[in-house]
Amino acid sequence: MIRGIIGALVGAEIDRRDGDSGIKGAAIGLIAGRVLSRMGPLGLALGGAYVAKKAYDRHRAARQAG
Repeated sequence: MIRGIIGALVGAEIDRRDGDSGIKGAAIGLIAGRVLSRMGPLGLALGGAYVAKKAYDRHRAARQAG
């Protein structure tokens, strides 16, 4: 379950950066979720850290802009 959530969040971040279509982000998120879960707890922590960093950067940019 956590693998699916982290994969979806990673895919959404990649799709947000790319902006083309949701299919590419979903495919990369699926692959990333599987790869990160194969790495065990360290992989899931890395995926979660990636998503948290992107959310933090977006939050800081919004605070500085407005």
